[in-house]
Amino acid sequence: MTHTPSPVPNPTRRRVLRGLPAGVLAAVLLALGTTASAQAQVDVPSGKPLYDNGPSGRLLMGGRWLFRLDPQEVGLKQHYKDQTSPAGWTGVSVPNAWNATDESLESFQGSVGWYRKDFKLPSAAKELSYVVRLESVNYRSRVWLNGRPIGSNRGAYLPFEVRLPAGALKRTGTNRLVVRVENHRFAYDFPPAGLSVAGAPTGGWWNYGGLLREVYLRKVDRADFSRVLVRPELSCSTCDAKVLVETVVRNAGTSTLRTHVTGTFGSQKLDLGNASINPGAFKLLRQTITVRHPRLWSPDAPNLYDVRLAATADVRSGSSKKRRTTLQTYFLRSGIRSIKVVDGHLLLNGRPLNFRGVGMHEDDPKLGFAITNQIRDREVAEIKDLGATVARSHYPLHPYTLEQFDRKGIMDWSEIPVYSVKTEELKKKIVRELAAKELAENIQTNGNHPSVIVWSVGNELSSRPGSVQGQYIAKAVSTAHKLDPTRPVGLAVAAYPAAGCQTEYAPLDVLGVNEYFGWYPGPNGQIADRTLLSSYLDGVHACYPKKALVITETGAEANREGPVEEKGTYAFQQDFVNYHFGVYATKPYLSGALYWALEEFRVRPGWQGGNPRPHPPIHEKGLITFAGVKKPAWFDTQRLFRATKQIRAVSPGR
Repeated sequence: MTHTPSPVPNPTRRRVLRGLPAGVLAAVLLALGTTASAQAQVDVPSGKPLYDNGPSGRLLMGGRWLFRLDPQEVGLKQHYKDQTSPAGWTGVSVPNAWNATDESLESFQGSVGWYRKDFKLPSAAKELSYVVRLESVNYRSRVWLNGRPIGSNRGAYLPFEVRLPAGALKRTGTNRLVVRVENHRFAYDFPPAGLSVAGAPTGGWWNYGGLLREVYLRKVDRADFSRVLVRPELSCSTCDAKVLVETVVRNAGTSTLRTHVTGTFGSQKLDLGNASINPGAFKLLRQTITVRHPRLWSPDAPNLYDVRLAATADVRSGSSKKRRTTLQTYFLRSGIRSIKVVDGHLLLNGRPLNFRGVGMHEDDPKLGFAITNQIRDREVAEIKDLGATVARSHYPLHPYTLEQFDRKGIMDWSEIPVYSVKTEELKKKIVRELAAKELAENIQTNGNHPSVIVWSVGNELSSRPGSVQGQYIAKAVSTAHKLDPTRPVGLAVAAYPAAGCQTEYAPLDVLGVNEYFGWYPGPNGQIADRTLLSSYLDGVHACYPKKALVITETGAEANREGPVEEKGTYAFQQDFVNYHFGVYATKPYLSGALYWALEEFRVRPGWQGGNPRPHPPIHEKGLITFAGVKKPAWFDTQRLFRATKQIRAVSPGR
């Protein structure tokens, strides 16, 4: 058993502005803003995107933004959207979580914040139009341009775009983009949050408010690739592949657009055809090609193909003759592989999986959710060093992370944050519809990544589903299969023996099991005894013999030295890891198992996590502390993961 020095206490856990009343907190920030914003900075967006996949014309709206907290919610009445003076605003950089270091109850319950960006267009050419893309805003947002409302959105973790209308946009001079963000969370949100009957805060991870991922200005020259789909299909591991390349082109100009879309998939040429598109209209173009003897994508050989598209048109500049001009291009990396459930097992390129992986959250002691690519690179390196081949989060990860997964050969269990939504909320048709919409947006946003192997429709809904959850599951699975017939659909459930077999899970391809036998007692103590784990897993397999079974969570909190029998010690966590993964190794019907989680993160005020000596709000089941120190159990997990054959040989007859 390998041992490392005990992790040191994390100095970043000191509460910053903790316990200040909302009005006092606002006053502090207001004072900071008054002194920090003597001048408003006007930028011409020019920064490079933080990730590769996407259309040309994306310009990072970096530099300085202005921010002001609005805990009393007076900003609408006082017309913050119209303010031109920087007085009362503070300078910040975006991405930004305004409560990144505030661990108070008020911080978790949410507030309202306003962001403002003063900018000039990179070009005033009349044929150009502009779109603002916001990668993730938590949670409700309203957007104004020069005082005019131009869009709104609800939900985080997925991008949304707003077009900058010509009537409001200044082609010369300074434009003022204002975003109002409200991160109050309710029982019907994804994920839900609020107060329990006893008055304790509820929620699965910290409720950071703000523009949590970056913002882009997109320059559009008449033709706009509003959606691009590249879907490889592989019927067997030695077969040629069929690749569907599909795009929806929007005419962003003011006259009829006659465009031709061509490109390449690897070294093969693409010709999706010609289209005549009226102003403001859309046109679907598609082509299916055959890739012979494809280089398959897998964790041990993450082969990728560069895909490039170009929309061209014959356009006239001034009085000159028309000439063929490229209006917009699109780039992404695709991978050819198959992921299927056959006889109750996940197969990658026909090979049975027995993967090992980790859960993860985007969190940082100083930045909160608004992490950088350097932090993402570190996390990817940790996953690889651990010997893991799969990662899971409760929400769609940043596109750069998924691109790194594609490059490094890390598979992704892609989940939407339909997390512990109560049945009484799921009964509402609008809630089920919004959840299905979130799933569809995740598939459309992230479906080009070969690393994604499962679309997960939620986590830990009621363990006795009933008709309401059954309706949601059926609708969600149908939606996912319609949008993407090449990937299985799953759901993660809490492991309770008393739940029994559930017919409502019938539409699912994959069932994820969150098991904490020997850590949490569970209802009526049914999971307190870890020796019951083996028979429980056999029972689940008997219930669902045709579904792929995955351990989607297991783990134990650890924050101190102490005896192996004492919960919360490093020794207990080490023993927990060895026992549970030892049991999994005896279950050939499992398709994989994940430890929860890679790194520590903030959950909610008062979080205990089953630890008799907790450090709320920190989730301390992580193998790495919030301060970045590897716990002893890291090395046990690494040894177990590296010793596991995670992709087996091709089964006979497949």
